[in-house]
Formats: sequence, C-alpha cells, structure tokens
Amino acid sequence: RSSQQGAGSGDGSPSSAAAETPSGEDFSLSLLDTNLPAEAEIELRSFITKRLTKGALFDGMGNVASVGLSIPEYKVGCYYCRFQHENLLEMATLESDANAPEYVVCFLGGSEKEDTFRLELDKYIQSLKINHDLAQKTLETYVNPYLRSWFENAICPIQRVVQLFQEKLAFLLHAALSYTPVEVKNADERTEKDISRFLAAASLQGLVQEGTMTSLCIAMTEEQHKSMIIDCSGPQPQLHNAGSNRFCEDWMHAFVNGAEGGNPFLFRQILENFKLKAIQDINNLKRFIRQAEMNHYALFKCYMFLKNCGSGDILLKIVKVEHAEMPEARNVVTVLEEFMRE
Repeated sequence: RSSQQGAGSGDGSPSSAAAETPSGEDFSLSLLDTNLPAEAEIELRSFITKRLTKGALFDGMGNVASVGLSIPEYKVGCYYCRFQHENLLEMATLESDANAPEYVVCFLGGSEKEDTFRLELDKYIQSLKINHDLAQKTLETYVNPYLRSWFENAICPIQRVVQLFQEKLAFLLHAALSYTPVEVKNADERTEKDISRFLAAASLQGLVQEGTMTSLCIAMTEEQHKSMIIDCSGPQPQLHNAGSNRFCEDWMHAFVNGAEGGNPFLFRQILENFKLKAIQDINNLKRFIRQAEMNHYALFKCYMFLKNCGSGDILLKIVKVEHAEMPEARNVVTVLEEFMRE
C-alpha cells in the first residue's frame, strides 16, 4: 500500500524515518528521507518492519529501543513513532477506497537515554505538518530541516536554560514547584520557548492530583505580587518578585555542577530526581498530618519535618489545598502555618 518514510538529525547523530499503512502484513515501507548510510538504513528499515508486523507501533506514541546498526556507535538508541496527520485522517474517511499514507519517524542517538525525552519527542512529531501531496519542494524546505533539528529543539532546551540562568535557576525551580505564574519579557522566541518547556518539565503536573494543581494555580494567580517576571534584555536574565528556598538552592547546585559535562540527558535525569524528591516529601508530610490528627507528638514531627526539608513553604501550600475539605487535617495545617510564621 501507499507508504512513506522521513528522517533527520540535528547534532551529527544519525537520524532516519519511515512510513506505512498497516493492515496485518499488508504494508510496505518506502524511504522518504534519511541521513544514514545505505547499509544502516536497510537495517533500520528491517527493524521497523518487524515492529510493524508485530503491531508494536501505536499512532502518536513513540517508543525507544536499542538497535544494532552498521555504524561506528554499534548499538544506538532509536526513538521511533508512527503518525498520521489529522487532515489525512479526514481525507481517509472521505475516500473510503483510498488509504492515506502513514509515517514512521526515527531519531537515532548515542544511547537509549532518549527514553527520558520520549514525551518531548512525541510532541515534536505531533507538530510536524505533512500535506497529503508531499511535493519535493515541501520536503526540502520544511520537512527535512524540521526533522534534522530534532536534537536541538526537543532535547537541548533544559540544558540551555541551565546554562543561561546558572545560580538563578533556583528561582525557576521554585516557581515551577509552587505553580507561580511566570512572565518572560524581552526574550527571543527560542529562549521564551525554552523557559516555558523547562517550567513544564520541572512542575509536578501529572504527579499531584489534578484538582490540587488547578487550585494552586488559581491561588498563585490571585496573589499578583507572587508573579515572577524574567527580563531577558541583558546578557543575564533579571528576575523580579522571585522566590526560593533551601531545597531549590540545593538542587540548583546539582544542575550547575552537571553543566561541566554538557550532557542534556544528565540534566533531564537530575530534573526527574528533583521532582521525585519533592513528591516523596509531600507524601511524608501527608502521612505526618494524618498521624497528627490524633497525636500531638506527630504534630511536632510535622513541624520539624517542614523546618528541615528546605521546602516547607511550598509543601504547606500544597497540603493546605489538598486538605481544604477535611476539617481535622485542615486544623493541623492551620496550626503548622502558625508555627512556621513564628
């Protein structure tokens, strides 16, 4: 059946892509674009064909696997994603006999660490607009450059933000954890997008209850004096109305120390560890609060935990929102707030 394939890589690491229309085994793969050597491209196509035959590719959801190719890196990490553009889906329903082409895009890097950026790469593929009639001009002027910049645009934003903010990164981490609104001024488009992506990656969205997150966002938006402004008009970003705490400052040092190696995958792992520790602290505090509803010593443990964890200001806000409808827990939080103020 009518099928196609496309590829690109931004940082010198190889990258390739393919397309298909699966129906049992009734599909074919044809090369749309690649910067892989011919032998490696055939090996990659064979790998993707096996995955397609097994039905292992779901539309719009990427996978990461280790692939053995005839290139110097030996085994490389391969992110691969099957997709069909929405407009093509509409055309397929209009023309019942016609099968709109589907695509498989593959990005290859030095290891399987691409898995840490799988969601970013999924979004990157979703932003790729493919016309039904893919002319050579469209391929050369839009599709190829877009695919070849995958590493720079999807993998490197966190690294660029760390290098730009340095010690001021603590304020950005604090804003992400506390759902503080952030305004970016006088920045170029790429920098503004990088900051937005960093904040999204550093927030606990998806890890705390959705209702809690919404309530926190509303509360922080209502406190206008808490909005943080980042002015990028100078060589170093200037921050206004910025907050921080010991927890974020400690993690900032982990990022800055990691900057010497310049490995974007290391930064992402540090970011995931940062969020994991924040979630662990929230869960510990909730457990202490449940105990403190009936035990005054547990209330003291809550207080000591908030004092020593380095992020008591944020944790208290999160549990206050989550326990708003629970009278006993709300009373415990009110007492903790008074102690923390004193």
